[in-house]
Amino acid sequence: MRGATAVRDCVPMPPLDAWLHRHQSSGAVCMTVALLARFAGPAPTPDGLRSLVEKRWSGYDRLRLTVGGAAHPAWPRWTSGVWPDPVRHVVGPEEGAQDGPAEERVARLLARPLGPERPPWRLHLLPGAGGEDGFALLLRAHHALLDGRSLLALVRDLLDGPVGPVPPPAYGTVGPARRRRLHALSDLLPRARPLPFHGPVDTHRAVAWRRVTGAELDAARNALPSGRASANAVFLAGAAGALRAAEATGRLPSLPGVCAMVPVDVRPPGEAAVLGNHYATVRVPLPVAGGPRRRLAATDGFTRRAALRERARAQALAVAAAPRRHGPVTDALGRYVDSPLYASVLCSSLAERSGPLALGAAGLTGLSLLPPLSPGHPLALTMTRDTAGATLAVITDHGRRALAGRLAALLRDEIRGLGR
Repeated sequence: MRGATAVRDCVPMPPLDAWLHRHQSSGAVCMTVALLARFAGPAPTPDGLRSLVEKRWSGYDRLRLTVGGAAHPAWPRWTSGVWPDPVRHVVGPEEGAQDGPAEERVARLLARPLGPERPPWRLHLLPGAGGEDGFALLLRAHHALLDGRSLLALVRDLLDGPVGPVPPPAYGTVGPARRRRLHALSDLLPRARPLPFHGPVDTHRAVAWRRVTGAELDAARNALPSGRASANAVFLAGAAGALRAAEATGRLPSLPGVCAMVPVDVRPPGEAAVLGNHYATVRVPLPVAGGPRRRLAATDGFTRRAALRERARAQALAVAAAPRRHGPVTDALGRYVDSPLYASVLCSSLAERSGPLALGAAGLTGLSLLPPLSPGHPLALTMTRDTAGATLAVITDHGRRALAGRLAALLRDEIRGLGR
């Protein structure tokens, strides 16, 4: 559906969209989620990129949505309108915004508000941000509109390369219904340790990323004598080691432990390109004691036993079935989820494994998921896999900017060290 279309009636947001919208309005920077794609080769022209976006994205009705209804409705609503202005939504190089290292340029854009008066997403063309003789694309969106998997699907749709179904990640086997109910109850209990970096989040961002090769990641996955570990377990074990090496895990021993909030995609197989928010978060304990392989064994064992995908699906069903209203109880639960007592740090991973990808004559060299920072949580760690390896990224607020580069380097060193 392209061109001018009549504005539809307002429809209530799904519960997760509504929670993310009310968490911060579309005009706030806190709930901006982004995906950075870096390329080696010639950059497209802004007009060429706009034409490609209109050709390949105009069929996504989700990208037409704006927040509708009253200014503060009892339940927020989506309104679908005309296809957005490509000049305002696909942004070319901006005067004065190309100065400084790529990480600083991306951090400045992450701190830029997305106006609620038009669909809250932007695609930025960043010459020179992909490295020497390269460029980058940065897709930003309000989290109420899109999740990380949605951003990946959209960027993937712009690129040339193999086309076909992507197998869903393996998060463990389905457990008995009784076990899933016990997991759901345990997820309501405070289990995490507030760490020294927790506190209010300022409005500015710091970003750092590092690469690990496919061979390095494979060597880390093969580090366990009991069998091949999952890539997600390698990432989480590396995050635990990096936080420990940075002396960011507090005094030991201490209970409760360090817990990662891990978003898990709950889309059915074959629906990886469905846009929106289709995920749930599962808490995973991060073992900060012992050596690297001991931490990997503990993390891999937990993720397999806990059957993260089924646990996340059970949570997603519970959220979708919740009454569509706000009150003291739901507001209190929302504040609790943002508390460091619920989770110590956000650790999120994505994978694009369909094959080598390119934009014209420029080959894709890396992808980086850049999630929002919640109140009280000024730090997030991500791993985004591609066929050549993975990009490790750390996002902090400006007040903890010294952690960004240090943790990214420590996380890379931890993963490399596992394979030695």
